[in-house]
Amino acid sequence: MGWSPRARPDWVVAINRGDAGPVVDEARRPFDPDLLLAEALVRQGRAPDHLAAYGDGAFIEPLTLFCRGLEHDAGLNLMGRWMSRRMILRLLEVRIQLTGYLDADPATLDEPIHEPIFVIGAPRTGTTVMHGLLAQDPAHRAPEGWELLRPVPPPHPDPEIRATDPRIALATAELTMPQMVADGLLAIHEYSGRMYKECLSAMSLEFRSEEMVSRTDVPGYRTWLETADLRPAYRTYRRVLQVLQRRMPTRRWVLKSPAHLQALPALLEMFGDARFVITHRDPTAILPSVTSLIATMRWAHSDRVDFAAIGRYHLELYGRSLDNLIDLIDSGRLRADRVAQVPHHLVTTGKLVAARSVYEQLQMELTPETEAAMEAHAAATPPGKRGEHRYRFEDLGLTRTEVRDRFARYIDRFDIPESGDNQTWP
Repeated sequence: MGWSPRARPDWVVAINRGDAGPVVDEARRPFDPDLLLAEALVRQGRAPDHLAAYGDGAFIEPLTLFCRGLEHDAGLNLMGRWMSRRMILRLLEVRIQLTGYLDADPATLDEPIHEPIFVIGAPRTGTTVMHGLLAQDPAHRAPEGWELLRPVPPPHPDPEIRATDPRIALATAELTMPQMVADGLLAIHEYSGRMYKECLSAMSLEFRSEEMVSRTDVPGYRTWLETADLRPAYRTYRRVLQVLQRRMPTRRWVLKSPAHLQALPALLEMFGDARFVITHRDPTAILPSVTSLIATMRWAHSDRVDFAAIGRYHLELYGRSLDNLIDLIDSGRLRADRVAQVPHHLVTTGKLVAARSVYEQLQMELTPETEAAMEAHAAATPPGKRGEHRYRFEDLGLTRTEVRDRFARYIDRFDIPESGDNQTWP
């Protein structure tokens, strides 16, 4: 018996059956890049052929490949088509807004991004926990979901006014929709407009992002992405951060995404003084957990989900990226004094101990006030708060020996213990 998704809510079944009027009509529109580009321009009050409003056109090729994959390969149901189309239009509209803002205020590009901290462990290793803990330091700033989805104009400096920004509700509606469509996703990974958000949401503005392959099965786009130049995505991400801090006091950014493991040279080129927190876990626990997440996300978009194929893809993707991580550390490209290593068991059983270890390794000051804030955050976000995430290694169609052999170099290099629990979160 393999992986089996949960039943969808009745209203989702109705949409996918074609019974929901305007949503269905919009979902059936083709993923035509030219039409989407024109529609986004019109939504922003521009002439439909004013492509210069998008800035650099390097995003056109990946957008075209992504749209082709959505139309012909992804097996999207109507709900998946509707959500994918809405995401593309939002990304295109924000590109227009970002380009316009930077044209009007070019000094934004002089905003300093000083020694940002990136949490970059593999998925399901505790990156979200560490990101949340580090964000409690008043010297740090972690971007919220609404800020990365809709960064223009910059957030208001007054926290009371900022808390009423209408973009929060827009972002929350988009981020929580997959959780409403695919029962069980909320227990795996919670999203909302006010929660700290992964870097991918801003990097997707260049359509060079793992976000696309996480949501949908687009093999042509995925193959292109594996060898693509990701520097444009990091350049745009840096610009988003500069916009976000334009009206705010400059603080150290705390950022997070496991996908950075696939692109560390590009990240280092754009953020040369970055520091890193790397979380580690037994790969035989990583693979079924992350595959369960991606399979459930894809189930929100498609009736066709191949759990074992996703698992095999992750076996190679993270096997390769963790080997590359070792190469970067051993070569000195990732300097030892700029890297903190954190084992998963410490993240889940001793959050404050893990945080102290990070501060010690990166030679940063951890004040009693910050420790108290971290402790309060940990108490408010216990494991399993939104339900239990259950998964089975056996659904991968791989043996534990295969996995440990593929990750042998990683396991040996970081002395990763074999996990005793591969069935549930954390």
